[in-house]
Amino acid sequence: MPNPQTALKNGLRTPNDQNRYEVTRDELPIHCPLPNTSLWNSHPRVYIPLEETGHGKCIYCGAEYVLVDSQS
Repeated sequence: MPNPQTALKNGLRTPNDQNRYEVTRDELPIHCPLPNTSLWNSHPRVYIPLEETGHGKCIYCGAEYVLVDSQS
């Protein structure tokens, strides 16, 4: 069985650790789980379409993704 602490040891995020994520246009296309996430206890990758409405929801875990303007 995979070790759930692998993410911490390798500097990866815990999968599905938040219910809401803010992303910018330079991060598109976005998928859940996010890049740099440990996949040992997560769902299959699914792309979240944000371009038209500015928000979307993962069909597996229910995490919400909101497109925000980059303030660079």
